[in-house]
Amino acid sequence: MSPFDLRLSPEDRPGGSVPSGSGKTAAPKKPKSSKPKKAPASTRRAAPAKAKRPRRGKSRKSGGSSGGRGIGHTLGRMAYWVLVLGVWCGIGVMGVIGYFAMTLPPPEELAVPDRPANVMVVAADGTVLGNRGETGGEAVRLFELPPYLPQAVLAIEDRRFYSHFGIDPVGLARAAMTNFTAGGVVQGGSTITQQLAKNLFLKPERTIRRKVQEVLLAVWLEHKFSKDQILEMYLNRVYLGGGATGVEAAARTYFGKSAREVTVSEAATIAGLLKAPSKYAPTANPDLAEERAQTVLSTMVEAGFLTEDEAKLALISPAEVKPRTPGESAGYVADWIWEQVPSFIGEVREDVVVDTTIDMRMQQSAEAALVKVIDEQGKEKGVSEGAVVAMDTSGAVRAIVGGRNYVKSQFNRAVKAKRQPGSSFKTFVYLAAIEAGLTPDTMRNDLPVTYGNWSPGNYSNKYKGPVTLTEGLKDSINTVAVKLTAEVGVDKVIETAHRLGIRSDIPNNMSIALGTSEVTPLELVGAYVPFASGGYGVVPYVIRRIRTTDGKVLYERKGDGPGRVVSEEAVGAMNYMMKQTVANGTARRAGFNDWPAAGKTGTSQEYKNAWFIGYTAYLVAGVWLGNDDGSATKKVTGGSLPATVWHEFMAEAHDGLAMADLPGTYQPGTGSQFAVDETLPWLRNQQDPNNPNYDPSMPAQTGTVPVQAQAPQQQGGGVFGQNGFFKRLFGG
Repeated sequence: MSPFDLRLSPEDRPGGSVPSGSGKTAAPKKPKSSKPKKAPASTRRAAPAKAKRPRRGKSRKSGGSSGGRGIGHTLGRMAYWVLVLGVWCGIGVMGVIGYFAMTLPPPEELAVPDRPANVMVVAADGTVLGNRGETGGEAVRLFELPPYLPQAVLAIEDRRFYSHFGIDPVGLARAAMTNFTAGGVVQGGSTITQQLAKNLFLKPERTIRRKVQEVLLAVWLEHKFSKDQILEMYLNRVYLGGGATGVEAAARTYFGKSAREVTVSEAATIAGLLKAPSKYAPTANPDLAEERAQTVLSTMVEAGFLTEDEAKLALISPAEVKPRTPGESAGYVADWIWEQVPSFIGEVREDVVVDTTIDMRMQQSAEAALVKVIDEQGKEKGVSEGAVVAMDTSGAVRAIVGGRNYVKSQFNRAVKAKRQPGSSFKTFVYLAAIEAGLTPDTMRNDLPVTYGNWSPGNYSNKYKGPVTLTEGLKDSINTVAVKLTAEVGVDKVIETAHRLGIRSDIPNNMSIALGTSEVTPLELVGAYVPFASGGYGVVPYVIRRIRTTDGKVLYERKGDGPGRVVSEEAVGAMNYMMKQTVANGTARRAGFNDWPAAGKTGTSQEYKNAWFIGYTAYLVAGVWLGNDDGSATKKVTGGSLPATVWHEFMAEAHDGLAMADLPGTYQPGTGSQFAVDETLPWLRNQQDPNNPNYDPSMPAQTGTVPVQAQAPQQQGGGVFGQNGFFKRLFGG
C-alpha cells in the first residue's frame, strides 16, 4: 500500500476486522516485534475467546455505542446552529433597534412635552361653567382621585403595570396567542407606559419603526419616572371621546362632575372608553357603554381591586349621563371667556381658573325664559333665535345667553351678532335733546315730515298732532325722533351714543334716529346702564380674576369705568320718560310685580329684529329676537315677545330683592313746553305752511340751516321712498 494511500484499512473502520454481529471490537494493532512469527492460524488450535464485560450504562446490544454517539452528535450540531442562529438574530435585532434608536433624540435631550393648558371657567358661586383648551379639563393628581378610578384603568388595560419594566412579556405572549387563535388582531399587548410613550412622542402610524421607538421610549419613561408619575401622566393625557382629554375632562363631559367625585360605575364607564372612545361613549351608545362597564367591573374583581359584593352594587347603580339643559347656555360664556383670556395674561401656558361675574341662578333663568318663549311661540311668529344679556350697574355681566341651543349652534349672538336696534336707539336721540335743553314736557308735532328726499312715517301710519317728548318716546313716534335728530344734529346723537357705550361705527345720516345703525346686544345693554346707575358709564366685563390652579393671581380687575357720562338731571328726565314706556307705553308686557322699571322697545325694518332693553335700580337686561339669516319675523315687535322674555327673566332675577326706585327725579310740568336753545341748528322756517317741514308748534326761526345729511330716495318703496319701509314700519 502506498504511504499516501488515505483509504481506510479494515482495522481503521469501526469495529475493526471483527465480523459484524460478533459484539466485539477490534483490538488495536500491535507493533511489530522481533519475536518469531507464529504458525498460521490454520495450524494452530484456536483459543477460546474471553467474554468482555460490558461498560456500566451502555447497551449490551450490538451497535449501541455507535448509534448513541450518532444521535448525540446530531443534537449537538443542531444546538450549535440554533445558538449561531440565535446570536445572529440577536445581532440583527440589536441592529434594527440601534438604527431606529438613532432617529430618536439623545436621552439627555428627551423631555415630556407640556400638557396643553386648560382654562376652567367658573361662575361667581364657584360652579364650573366649562373648560376650554385642547384637553377639555384640568390636570388632576393621582392622590386626588378615588382609588377605584385608576384601578379600573389598570384592570382593563395593564394589570401587571406595577411589576413590569415598561414592556409586559406575559401580556405580549397572551395577546399573540389570542390574535393567532382569532385569526386577526383582537387584542393588544401594549402597556400603559407604551401607550403614554406613543401619545407623548409619536405619530399615530402602524409601522415597525414606530413600534420599536415606542418600546425604547417606554423603557426610557420607566427609567426616568416613577410608576405613579407615569400613571398620573397617562390618566391626564389619554383621549376619552367627546373632546375630552384626561379623566377629569371625561368626568365633566359625561357626568357633569369632577373625576374626584365619580362613583365606581362611573369610573368603570370611563375606563371602558379606552378601547374605543367614540364607540363606547355613554352619550352616543349608552347600551354599549354599560356593557363595556360591566366588563371592566368583572376584570376589577379578577384583579382583586373589588369584591364581588362591591361589583354587584355598582352593577345595580349604573352610570347615568348628566341631563343636558335645553341650550346649555353656559357654553356661550365659556367660549367668550376663552377668547378673552390671552388679552389679559398672554399665551396660556398652564392650567388656569377664570373667576367670572356670572350669577348661575340668573344665567339659568335667562336661558329658561328665552327657550320657553321661542318654543311656545317662535314657530307661529317666525322667530328661531334670540339672545339675552343682563348686567348690574357696575357693568358686571350677570347672565349672557348667545342663542336658543348651544349644542346646535355655538355662534354667540349676544356678543357677535350686529343687528339694527330699531326704536331702541331713540333713547340716545332723546337724551341728546334733553341735554340740549328740552324737557319731557316739551311739545313736538306728530305730523308727516320730509327731509330732502326722505319722508319717514310712523309705524301705525297715523299721526297724533302735538305731543310731549314723553309721549313721543313711550309710544315710539318716528316723526318726533327724526325731528329731534334734525334739531340737535346727527353728530350730537352719534356722540351721545358713543359716550354712553356704543362701540360700533354709526353712519352720519338722519336715518340713525330710527335705529338703522347696527349694534350688538352686549353694547346696547351696556349703553343703557348709566340710566340705572345714576349717570355713570361702564365698560361691560365678565372676568373678575384669573389664577393658576395653585392660587397664584395672574390678573384681577380693578377700576370703575369712565365715570359720570350723564348728569343727574338728565338721568331723572330720561327715567321719567322711559318708566312711562313700561307703565303704559309700548312695553306694557315687560312690567313685573310693581317694580319701578323703565326701558325702550325696538323693531327694525320689515320686522327683522325685535328688541327690548329695560332696567331697574339693580339690573339692566336686553332681549333680541329674530332669525340668523336675516329673514323677517311675522310682525314681531319689541313690545311683544322680547318684552315677554324680559318679564319672565327679571321677575325671577329680582325674587327676594328689596324694591328700589330708579335714580334721579323729574317733576312733570316744571319745564317749558317750548324750550328754545338758540345754538340748535334749526331747519328752514317751520311756521311756513308751504314748507314740507311745517310745524305750528315750533317757535319762529328766521334763516335757513342746511340739513345735516340727506338720505337717498328710492321711489315707490324700497328703503327710503315715500312708500318704503320707514313709512310702513318703524315704531315700538
